[in-house]
Amino acid sequence: MTDARASSALQGCYVISLRPVGGHAALRRAAARHGARVLALSPWRLVARDDAGSARELRRALSAPRVIFTSPAAVRAARALLPLRPRQAQAWLGVGAGTRDALRRAGVAGAIAPARMDSEGLLALPALREVDGEDVGLVTAPGGRGRIGAELRRRGARVLRADVYARVATAPSPRALAQLRATTTPLLLALSSGEALQRSLAALPADAVARLRGARVIAASARLAALARRRGFTDIAIATDARPRSLLAAALERGAGLAIR
Repeated sequence: MTDARASSALQGCYVISLRPVGGHAALRRAAARHGARVLALSPWRLVARDDAGSARELRRALSAPRVIFTSPAAVRAARALLPLRPRQAQAWLGVGAGTRDALRRAGVAGAIAPARMDSEGLLALPALREVDGEDVGLVTAPGGRGRIGAELRRRGARVLRADVYARVATAPSPRALAQLRATTTPLLLALSSGEALQRSLAALPADAVARLRGARVIAASARLAALARRRGFTDIAIATDARPRSLLAAALERGAGLAIR
């Protein structure tokens, strides 16, 4: 594909983002490269925790031989609470490349992430295969990524969980709702969080939900694609991971037949 075609392949489309408030910039940039715009429908905002109890939980989690961070936001919130200084022989892991890169920017040079950037890919890493009787730190937030802790416990690990930030529900922007209702251009739904989708479907007015279900879903994993089908979506493509460029690449691969609904 030539640069000219790439820059206009999704011309006129809206990419619906369910990222947290203030977290849409990377998707906006990726969409703009292909002539698309982002319609932000944030179901929540992220609030870092700064209390003594959260610091104690984090200190305990960071003492484990293996420490998992579930998002870049978890890295940022943890770094604000305590210095991130891994000991020799500790393994620090991120669910995806974005989390790994956030750890490296925080000074954790040896942070790793799976090639398959989701919970399943993380759990398949060699560092997490044999954890029976061992401590594993989990730096995260309430809700989301529930499979990681559950599976580690099934494998016999003692999970030392530290919730370092919270997701606080926000009402959809009236302006964004008006755009969703009024637009006659094709819609793409960038889906990287099952919880974000379910909260959005519960919070949006019925007519907005109906409009949303007319979008083509670009899911970051097969698990999210299956969730979207269960929630009434029928036009679904699967990306290789949750990075904006990967989501947009999957949209481009399925570009033929993208119709106004």
